[in-house]
Formats: sequence, structure tokens, C-alpha cells
Amino acid sequence: MEEIPVLGLGTWKAAPGEVTEAVKVAIDVGYRHLDCAYVYHNENEVGVGIQSKIKEGAVRRENLFIVSKILGQQAGVHSQLPRAPWPCVCASSLPLQLWCTCHKKSLVKAACTRSLKTLKLDYLDLYLMHWPMGFKSGEADLPVDHNGMIIPSDTDFLNTWEAMENLVAAGLVRAIGVSNFNHQQLERLLNKPNLRFKPVTNQIECHPYLTQKNLISFCQSRNVSVTAYLPFGGSSGGMHLMEDPTIQTIAQKHRKSAAQILIRFQIQRNVRVIPKSVNPKRILENFQVFDFELSEEDMTDLLGLDRNLRLSTFPITENHKDYPFRAEF
Repeated sequence: MEEIPVLGLGTWKAAPGEVTEAVKVAIDVGYRHLDCAYVYHNENEVGVGIQSKIKEGAVRRENLFIVSKILGQQAGVHSQLPRAPWPCVCASSLPLQLWCTCHKKSLVKAACTRSLKTLKLDYLDLYLMHWPMGFKSGEADLPVDHNGMIIPSDTDFLNTWEAMENLVAAGLVRAIGVSNFNHQQLERLLNKPNLRFKPVTNQIECHPYLTQKNLISFCQSRNVSVTAYLPFGGSSGGMHLMEDPTIQTIAQKHRKSAAQILIRFQIQRNVRVIPKSVNPKRILENFQVFDFELSEEDMTDLLGLDRNLRLSTFPITENHKDYPFRAEF
């Protein structure tokens, strides 16, 4: 498989009416990595944007890297996951993500083919297991009990992985990976007997308020790349990451925006990054991060902002045996 482009266009929380144009603009700017998921409820519009650019000859399918995750169908999951408060960027890779209600081996292929049909594609470059936790299958994306806590399935993510490996063997996806796995879960997967295809990436929340130093080091030591979502972070103690004085000072020094600094921060850590935006000006600006370099002092200052501030905590799943955030990293 070709290497994952370092910069991608995130489509989470992008409204269907806006995301088609955002995808077109991103491809024109130079993005070749697109990150999407069924639960975002905008895959059809993402697909329209991709097909439009292919038809006009602006890009060829083989030059795009498309990522997706297996996801469910109801909007309830949106309220459980944090919204990036600032625009984000992603290139034109197409990863997709497998949602937690589809962890049964018998459901995985159908979830993938559904996304392929919606995106109007024959294959995905990368398919991700969105969380290591399986939920009760059915119509609800978030099946909950009378206490409002998630109803787990009896699935094991190792068995789910076997079904994802079958997608590679069938040619539906080029590679597979994971998202929101802690180091213990990733190690268990890598040590799985008869592992046919190893995860190529672990997509995790990462920004200067949550630097993920230990987890990134662990992943890279196992030759698993890291992809950062929510790269623009959020607020802590009334201070928003984008407004942090340290970041503002570094941005002024390089005559760049705070967003560009935060994207460049990840790139220099050898971490892929998928910010999101539907604003054409921001989409272009977020791609202009290859004409400068942060100094060693800049990087040290940014890493020093770590507050272990996790935004994507998914609290209704804390009862799950595979809840990933009980581990130190």
C-alpha cells in the first residue's frame, strides 16, 4: 500500500450542503487524502465531490487516498463526540471507519460495501475500526440501557479484525487500521495469532493540550503510523488552544496562523493530521504548511503545553470492558 498522505481533509461535522464544495476545493488546492465515515451522514456528498473532480480530469482515482470508518446510522452519536471548534484540514485520502454496532463478523462486509456504494467507489484505500468497543447491533448507533449507558455486544475486536482482513483479501479495501486504541489494545492486536494484515495506522485525538507522547512513541516503535484528529483541540481553564499565548507567539514569529502552527506541529512529529474545514480560504491556508519549519525550541514549547486534556471521552461507554481511556496511554 502507498504511504498515507501526511495531510488530509476531515469531513466530520461538515454539513451535507457544504461538504461537496469543500471536497472540490480541497482537491483543487492539492489535497489527496480525504477522511470520512458513514456516521457523518455526508458520504454521499463527499462522493459527489470526488466524482465531479474525477470526471473533469482534475484528479485520478488512483491519486486519491480515501479513508473511512465503519459507523452506524443515527445522529445520536454526534452528540457524544466533541465538535472541533475550529476549521480542520485533510488531504484527499479516503479512509472509512467501521462503527461499533457492526463489530459482528457477519456485519462488517455489509457496512463496508454500504459506504463504498454511498461514496460511489470500487475500493477504499484505508478502512478503520472506529473504536475497540463493540455495541449491541441494531438500528440505533448508540444502544443504551435504562441508565443511559451503552449496551455492549459480546464481540471481541480481534474477531472484528479478522472480518476486516477479509475485506483486504476481497479487494474492497487496500489497507486496514484502527482508531482510539490504547497501547495495550494495539499490542494485543499486533500479537494476534495468524495476523494476516497489521494495522497501518492508529487514528487518535492529538493536539498540544493532549500530546499523546507515549502512545505515539509506542505506535511508531511498532511501525504503526499515527493520524491526529481534533488537531486544533479545545478549551481548558477558559483558554482555547488556538488562543494560547505560546501558540500565538510562535504563529507571529513565523507569520503563520495558529491553525498552521498546529498542523505543522503534527507533521514534524511524523504524525498524519486531518483537520476539517468547509471554508475555501481556510482549506487553502491549512494546506500551506510546507514552506516553513518549527524550531526545536518551538516544538519543545508546544509539547510543554500538554494538560492531558481529552475532548473525545465518549462517557456513555465507560462501562464497556474495552473502554480505551482507562489505560495510562
